[in-house]
Amino acid sequence: MPGTEEQKQTFLAAPHFAVVGASKDETKFGTKVLKWYVEHDKEVTPVHPKESEIQGVAAVRALAELPDPTHTSVSVITGPKITRGLLEQAKALGIPSLWLQPGADDEGIVEYINENGLGDRVIYGGPCVLAEGESVLKNVQV
Repeated sequence: MPGTEEQKQTFLAAPHFAVVGASKDETKFGTKVLKWYVEHDKEVTPVHPKESEIQGVAAVRALAELPDPTHTSVSVITGPKITRGLLEQAKALGIPSLWLQPGADDEGIVEYINENGLGDRVIYGGPCVLAEGESVLKNVQV
């Protein structure tokens, strides 16, 4: 089930954001999502295993390196095999909210979300922040 409006508002009300899947390739959706946060003056950190910065923003190599994971909403723009590991890490770190880009999930990911009680924290199965972020931001109480 795609995320509810309330889940999306909670996601965008976070004080910090992270993007997993941004790269030096400006045509990739992960990089477009990173730019969206920057353009909306959001405190954002790219997560990339090899890069120290993307689009002029300092990157960390893993979710565990985020400065404040329990107050960080994470956009996930990866294939399902990588998404599964990210969900496991996010659960262990207490990350409160994740928004999966279309294509980041599959039946196995949805099953994992449901079996691990993450349904209230993970937005999936629908448009991403690029498509819905503007309209959701208008209703966010920060």
